[in-house]
Amino acid sequence: MRKLIVFDLDGTLAESKSSLDAEMATLLSALLSIVKVAVISGGNWQQFKEQLLANLPHDKYLKDLSLLPTCGTKFYQYESEWKLLYAEDFTDEEKVIIVRSLEQVIDSSAFPAHETWGEVIEDRGSQITFSALGQQAPIEEKEKWDPDFTKRKKMKAALDQLIPEFSVRLGGTTSVDITKPGIDKAYGIRKLRDTLGIAIEEMIFIGDALFPGGNDYPAKEAGVLSIQVRDPNESKRVIEAIIACLDDAQPAKPPEETRS
Repeated sequence: MRKLIVFDLDGTLAESKSSLDAEMATLLSALLSIVKVAVISGGNWQQFKEQLLANLPHDKYLKDLSLLPTCGTKFYQYESEWKLLYAEDFTDEEKVIIVRSLEQVIDSSAFPAHETWGEVIEDRGSQITFSALGQQAPIEEKEKWDPDFTKRKKMKAALDQLIPEFSVRLGGTTSVDITKPGIDKAYGIRKLRDTLGIAIEEMIFIGDALFPGGNDYPAKEAGVLSIQVRDPNESKRVIEAIIACLDDAQPAKPPEETRS
């Protein structure tokens, strides 16, 4: 019996930087009514509020929802309001090292972006995120830039050489996420285990970047049963299957007494 279903956000529950659609919001609410749910994503807290929370009912089931922005470097739980349990923030010196290294790799890259929309390098406190086309780029442009991850894999290889003291992961459609070493989705999974008292064997993780180097891969390495999805539409079918299985596993209600 699985007690916790863990999701990535961008590319899994919603398109990149987009809100949950109505069908996904309905399915996620139904899932929350029968099992605990967590979301771990490279997005920052503001992105979680806009993409996820703004589209879910503000009801009693929020207490069963755990949110871990910036690849698990932060952890929020609901107790009449959302409370931050921890944040693994960079020091100012660490931020300077990371940004300079990113700028060096971008300048030497053979894959420049000819047009950008918004910030290319974003400081998320506990994570520095490179978005090749900018934070506000149209999804259709993002999907064309690096569909097979080739460009970002080369960037990651260069960054691994420049800043081996940090963790570099690929995420979203155009992004590279940098966190403190060992502070990734595996770290988030272990924090969920310790905070909720749920064994890793009792969890399922669902994400679109479960390949080596992807920012979902550490969750798989942590030992969670992991399900790779292509996009939010495939996630919907997985959620429907999980709901059906959990419903079947619920003990049957005793029949009502017959009245004379």
